[in-house]
Amino acid sequence: MGYFDMMSGWGWAWSGWVMYLGMIAFWAGVVALVIWAIRAVGAPRATPATPPSGPLAPPASALDILKRRYAAGEIDAAEFEQKRRDLA
Repeated sequence: MGYFDMMSGWGWAWSGWVMYLGMIAFWAGVVALVIWAIRAVGAPRATPATPPSGPLAPPASALDILKRRYAAGEIDAAEFEQKRRDLA
C-alpha cells in the first residue's frame, strides 16, 4: 500500500493548503511579536524638542516668547533689546 492509495491523494488537497497557510500566519505572528517586544524593551524614547503645551504645561514667560521670536527671525537684535528692556 503506497502513500496515495487511500482516496488517491485527493483527501488532503484543501486541508493541506489551509494548514500550510496557517503555519505561515503563525510564524509571521511570532516574528511580529518578537520584533514588538524588542522595540518595547529597547532604547528609551526621545523626549520632544518642543516644550509640552496644554493645560498641564507651565505658561511661557514674556521673555521666553521674546527669545523664541528672536531665534525664529521674526524680530531683529535692536527690537529684541528694546523689548527686553521694556520687560525688565
